[in-house]
Amino acid sequence: MTGGRIVIVGAGLAGANTALALRERGWRGPLTLLGAEPYRPYDRPPLSKEVLLGQPAEVDLDIDFEAHDIELALGRTATRLDVRARRLATDGGPLDYASVVLACGAVAVDLPGTAGLPHVHTLRTRDDAERLRPVLAAAGSLVIVGAGWIGAEVATAARAAGCAVTVVEAGPHPLAGTLPAEVAERLAAWYAAAGVRLRTGVAVTAVREGEVELADGTVLGAEAVLVGIGSRPDTDWLAGSGVPLDGSGAVLADARLATEAPGVYAVGDCASYPSARFGRRLLTHHWQNALDGAGTVAATLLGEPVSHDPVPYFWSRQFGRYLQYAGHHRPDDRLVWRVPDGAQDGPWSVCWTRDGRLTAVLAVDRPRDLLQGRRLVDRLAEVDPARLADPDVPLKSAAR
Repeated sequence: MTGGRIVIVGAGLAGANTALALRERGWRGPLTLLGAEPYRPYDRPPLSKEVLLGQPAEVDLDIDFEAHDIELALGRTATRLDVRARRLATDGGPLDYASVVLACGAVAVDLPGTAGLPHVHTLRTRDDAERLRPVLAAAGSLVIVGAGWIGAEVATAARAAGCAVTVVEAGPHPLAGTLPAEVAERLAAWYAAAGVRLRTGVAVTAVREGEVELADGTVLGAEAVLVGIGSRPDTDWLAGSGVPLDGSGAVLADARLATEAPGVYAVGDCASYPSARFGRRLLTHHWQNALDGAGTVAATLLGEPVSHDPVPYFWSRQFGRYLQYAGHHRPDDRLVWRVPDGAQDGPWSVCWTRDGRLTAVLAVDRPRDLLQGRRLVDRLAEVDPARLADPDVPLKSAAR
């Protein structure tokens, strides 16, 4: 099976695995994988864990690009897309294509007023992790802005390195945009137990060399600052291209991960897609979505019938716990606890239901709950509320 060149913009997990999936499904035409970073495609989860602490880690993706005849164009940034001419402009010259896959990922959101400050860091790339690693090795004072997933993981690594850590969160509790307060309270207790000072409900108003000022007038000493306040699709360069974007900057893809622009597809952190399962469009910045989407967009390019509607899944290691989440819950979904008697600090999980059907599960050191719950969410299984709330009943046995 051959044809015109396919260009994949973005050499992260989604882009690299899309290239691999195309070859494994029989595509024999020219295939170019464009990456802005100079590194061969790598995995991001180790960056906030082993890499920060200087521990051995398998970072590079296990893909033999040469053997699969995948052209790597690394250290090269996409600057403009001409949909009508089917031409991609880059800082290394133009690339003509028959089809282009947007796998350009997301970029960290900066804290206003901190651009160019040498002691202010974000953590999104391999270079970010390498710049932050000596900060942790120095075991100085670190202020982390944002009590989200990345903030908790960096706080965990920084405490392991001996840093004095303060986490500042403008919201009322950790993961305020993701979890309800009653669930987040359990996570907040972990910070204090790990020796991390957590300040919630207060915004950062200024960052200067050696200090961070908060809205309540508090000034925190900070030899370094890590900003972990979220990420946004890396799509500014698509302005005026005709590729449809939503208000967040995400590329609007359909269930096949095709866009309305001819010959343009999108996958991973930069793309939103309609979920029939959850009845809404989702933008999922997680590892599993990038991996699942790679197979979908490859199949679409090759004319195979396919629909992208996975159960969102992610995991995190923080403060000695292993958190896993599967599904998609809404703020008004019913919350059901699964906490063993007396297990104030042990394994636990929570579930969400809507109209009697399981929509999501968060498991803390209960991998079986996650595994079984994920399967139930996949089919939006109807569940028995009493059995769901009994931590001694396997989740699969709660299905009606």
